[in-house]
Amino acid sequence: MNFSSKLLEDAVNEFSKLPGVGQKTALRLVLHLLNKEQEEVDVFGHSIIRLRRDIKHCTICHNISDHPVCEICTSQKREKEVICVVEDTRDVMAVENTSQYFGVYHVLGGLISPMDGVGPSDLFIDSLVQRVATTPVKEVILALSATMEGDTTLFYLYKRLKDFQIPITTIARGIAFGGELEYADEITLGRSIVTRVPYVNSIIK
Repeated sequence: MNFSSKLLEDAVNEFSKLPGVGQKTALRLVLHLLNKEQEEVDVFGHSIIRLRRDIKHCTICHNISDHPVCEICTSQKREKEVICVVEDTRDVMAVENTSQYFGVYHVLGGLISPMDGVGPSDLFIDSLVQRVATTPVKEVILALSATMEGDTTLFYLYKRLKDFQIPITTIARGIAFGGELEYADEITLGRSIVTRVPYVNSIIK
């Protein structure tokens, strides 16, 4: 792709580094910004800079937050004794959109994937075990994607938590195997939360 401007080329190259954005899409986005007023582009740029500079991760659940402790963890309306374990912030948003869950969360920051070099120590698993060990917990919901990595992580978490003698449940398999949680429709995901089952019952023997 031939560019008439080095500034244009640099901007397109940066945009094309985003997931799912090729050079043609990147060029369209950059040209769109060039057609906007300077003030609008400044607001756009500052929002990205502030996002990276000021964003925090909740010290309790590891969800993305504007504050050291997120609004869900500080809310008096949430059931603090029920913890829903998810892969990342996108899954928190997906579950919240169902309006079927009223507990708190624990964001792992990924899934166990030996092929990708991701092991248990790379995730926020130890802090989950610490939460269960030191705070009153009456249920842990393992709400992970129905993939090989998700199932591997489910099994590992179950082994780490089973000795605490608390119910460990997993969302019902309304989510097809191989399906990512964030792409499930809200009704299916909501039903999967409501009809969750004991994890031990879901292990294939």
